[in-house]
Amino acid sequence: MTQDDISKHLEEKLYSRNFTKYGLDMNPVVSLGAGLFLLLFSIYALLDLKQANRVFESIKDVIISKGDWLFILSSNFFILVCLFFALSKLGRVRIGGFHAEPEFSNFAWYSMLISAGMGIGLMFWAVGEPLYHYQVPPPIYANAKTSVTALAATYFHWGLHPWGIYALISLSLSFFAYNKKLPLSLRSVFYPIFKEKVFGLLGDIIDILAVVSCLFGLATSLGLGVQQINSGLNYLFGINFNTTIQIILIAIITFIATMSVVSGIDKGVRFLSEVNIKIAALFMLAILLLGPTTEIIRLFTNSLGLYFNDLIVSSFYVSMDESTWQGTWSVFYLSWWISWSPFVGMFIARISKGRTVREFVFAVLLIPSLLSFMWLSVFGGTAIHINNQFSGKLFEVVSDNLPVALFEMINLLSIPLVPSIIKVVLSIIGTILVIFFFVTSSDSGSLVVDKITSGGKLDSPVPQRVFWACMEGLVAIILLLIGGEKVLSTLQTAVISTGLPFALILIIMSIVLIESVNKSYKKQRKIRYAKLYKEVLAYHSETGKNKLKK
Repeated sequence: MTQDDISKHLEEKLYSRNFTKYGLDMNPVVSLGAGLFLLLFSIYALLDLKQANRVFESIKDVIISKGDWLFILSSNFFILVCLFFALSKLGRVRIGGFHAEPEFSNFAWYSMLISAGMGIGLMFWAVGEPLYHYQVPPPIYANAKTSVTALAATYFHWGLHPWGIYALISLSLSFFAYNKKLPLSLRSVFYPIFKEKVFGLLGDIIDILAVVSCLFGLATSLGLGVQQINSGLNYLFGINFNTTIQIILIAIITFIATMSVVSGIDKGVRFLSEVNIKIAALFMLAILLLGPTTEIIRLFTNSLGLYFNDLIVSSFYVSMDESTWQGTWSVFYLSWWISWSPFVGMFIARISKGRTVREFVFAVLLIPSLLSFMWLSVFGGTAIHINNQFSGKLFEVVSDNLPVALFEMINLLSIPLVPSIIKVVLSIIGTILVIFFFVTSSDSGSLVVDKITSGGKLDSPVPQRVFWACMEGLVAIILLLIGGEKVLSTLQTAVISTGLPFALILIIMSIVLIESVNKSYKKQRKIRYAKLYKEVLAYHSETGKNKLKK
């Protein structure tokens, strides 16, 4: 049987189990399984929220304290695997086959990478995290208390390591979907090991884990995010901070995200992502020019040099005494990125057809990382400068109320000869950016959940897209009503706890991917040589005809 025959057979086997009534086309086992799990979790949290929080906090503490070495070493392994793909002969393999062409322009592609990956996180942590590392020196840089080490430590958490995780899982998903012509689903990655079993109950369990991780992560981000937006609106305009306002905000964000999802990736998600990046670039430029410009530029170059110079040392640093700093920051981040990777990886895979493996890896690893470094330098550098200028006042705000840190930083900006209305305009733009980054995370997340529950279909019915977009908002509202921030924090802790098993899954995925890409390289090399041979024959044939004419 040819690869096309095998793919058709497997798709028929998988899609024959789908529920296809009432405008839906979804795998009932995956959909109901994930929904039931979410329902049981909500009931458990509702009955005894404190007990649920204690249980998941205990699990998280054990994972972070005992599994820190696994997170550190595995994340380094993922980067090495990505570099192997990019620098070896396998980098010439094209995602989608030899003749595949990119679906999106480079700018649109980069915009969607950043918006879906960690755009919203950068909005919230760009002020607070560098400031914290400045006040509490990071052990990975020998406890040196300087602005350069503070930024370099922040780069470590937002640079190559998270994007190495995203690059690996998205490359795996896109390769098996577009080159092996299997459904765009996490189960397809394990086909070389389990063969047709992944299109039965085993694959359903894998996809249920992916859907639960996506829904929990999205619901947590949406719930906590609207609380942060509510804090910003309260700070700027005096709007009340309460559950009613937050539910209204969730409804508005969900409505905009639903319109984007209905429009599809090309019109909706791509458009919003491009608008986001343009506004964010102008916002960053404004802070750069109005802030300590020269100091920011010097800080960026020095911290970037320190980050890359000490990358190997800091990457393999594992505390001998279960360091609170490393558990709270580095290991926490790595476990969060890994647990979040099915969502981001699936979305990146969906938009990356037509790229070579080398282009894909370098773009996913380097472009978002460098842009993140620039963003962190501008906002983090300005925050540290203002904090020193006002004797630690900004750090006090960050410690007490992180959501308003960005707005407080703008308020404390010293802008001579410029009216205060500029600060108000900047704060409004910041609030709009936060909302729009949440919308892009929400719509891309809804598309991913839709893809998984439909068995990996690239084009699913519009009513189904609407269903999952609304379900995501509904889950966040229910959780807010159940217990507000406490239940959302419990949910976040539960999601992070899935980081350890996903790390092991990614290690297996890496080994499978190397072998599979190597086989595709040999096939594409034959096609490339055959094409070259035909071109040579055509050239000599034409040359011979010209000689005869003469």
